[in-house]
Amino acid sequence: MTGAPWADNTRGAALMTLCMAGYALNDTCIKALADTMPLGQVLFLRGVLTSVLIGAWVGCHGLWRVHLSRRDWSRVALRTLGEVGAAYFFISALFHMPLANAVAVLQAIPLTVALAAALFLGEPLGWRRLSAILLGFVGVLLIIRPGPDGFNTYALYALMAVAAVTLRDLSTRRLDGSVPTMTVVLFASLGVTVLGAGLGGSEVWTPVTAQAATLLVASAAFITGAYVCSVMVMRVGDIGVIAPFRYTGLLWSMLLGLLAFGDFPGPVTLLGAGIVVAAGVFTFYRERALARR
Repeated sequence: MTGAPWADNTRGAALMTLCMAGYALNDTCIKALADTMPLGQVLFLRGVLTSVLIGAWVGCHGLWRVHLSRRDWSRVALRTLGEVGAAYFFISALFHMPLANAVAVLQAIPLTVALAAALFLGEPLGWRRLSAILLGFVGVLLIIRPGPDGFNTYALYALMAVAAVTLRDLSTRRLDGSVPTMTVVLFASLGVTVLGAGLGGSEVWTPVTAQAATLLVASAAFITGAYVCSVMVMRVGDIGVIAPFRYTGLLWSMLLGLLAFGDFPGPVTLLGAGIVVAAGVFTFYRERALARR
């Protein structure tokens, strides 16, 4: 039995599913720009649009004035660094990998966060969860295995994105609960915009066509919607019921990858993704069981 009403859990599950759909749609728009626009230009233009949308949210909710301790400022800076690294490595991988394959690697994030929390934050990690984490890493190896044309080195970029997101999430765990979530997200968006400007200085920018502009605006809207849903979902229902719905992101990515690019993961990749998801769900429920004790 959960502590939240059934209606709240249903609403929370729907919000989590919408959140994952927003991220998947954003990834689809970004990948569609790969052949027409360099990485730095994409990051900068989308970053500007996203920062404006998130800034408007922050302003409407009166979250501009933030009084943080020096320790929280350092954690916000570290979280922003993780977000910037994740954006660079994941979008670089996304430009050169099938959508579902790149997203499948990201499903290892709950496992890496649990392992890193045990190593760096002293959180307990029993043999059951450690075994699940090791099994999950076997699934990751199945996803990024060498293919008929050789190993895709950009799969390593996807792994670096996992490491960067792990840094981001660990920093978020250490933030004081009074720090407004969307304000922190705004700093992250501004950081990615600065990264795009830095990369763009060494690139040859291309003219922004009507199609590219539409994809950029849609990408900014989808990722902003995902951010908002990610905030709302933490305020309703039982997290033990809602959290596993984060893995619907992989289903969205497989569907969108097939419809937009004609890509669909092979049997071994699907097996690896299934192992990673199963390990993640087990790890999460084990954490919940220990927390109740």
